[in-house]
Amino acid sequence: MSNKIILTIGRQFGSGGREVGKKLATELGIGYYDKELMAIAAKESGLAEDFFAKADEQTSNRMAYALNTGYTYMGGGYMPYANILSNDGLFKLQSDAIRNLAETESCVIVGRCADYILRDDPALISLFIHDTTESRIRRIIAGEKVTEETAKEMMVKTDKSRAAYYNYYTNKTWGASASYHFSINLSLLGVDESVAFIKELVERKCNLRLPHFG
Repeated sequence: MSNKIILTIGRQFGSGGREVGKKLATELGIGYYDKELMAIAAKESGLAEDFFAKADEQTSNRMAYALNTGYTYMGGGYMPYANILSNDGLFKLQSDAIRNLAETESCVIVGRCADYILRDDPALISLFIHDTTESRIRRIIAGEKVTEETAKEMMVKTDKSRAAYYNYYTNKTWGASASYHFSINLSLLGVDESVAFIKELVERKCNLRLPHFG
């Protein structure tokens, strides 16, 4: 596909990364994929979508044990982690779905180590979205309808889980600027201006002139 656009977005929990991704997809006129990837991977693999949901960007207790020891618990005892269809197997299937998707269309993909999976695609632009702690907490409270204390706990726990997942599968460091093409703090420009800025980056990289809205 000529002038193909592949944008991947890593993000802190509550940073606004998903909102940025959706607005970018709309302005660029390309597909947006987040949890939709689980349905695609399930369809291509023939497995139930629930399998992918349980391993989605998080380290379960079994995976956490595997990260530390190389073994996972199953059937009353611990066995080599790679010997069962667990997070590793599901990650491979989801990776195949991401590669197939990127081969067929321009798209925005949020999370799921897509930047690493598509690292050899010349169309790739990888982004990481972060924001101030105060702004993130406000978004989590508004989006999840929780107390401030709960929002703080969710923020720390989710970021820790995403980092463990990303670091394990990519051998890179989640959130570190060197792991991505571009990292942006939304507190500098806000969501809409950040979207406009990233869109300009895409135009320059792809040598395009895209329509501007609003």
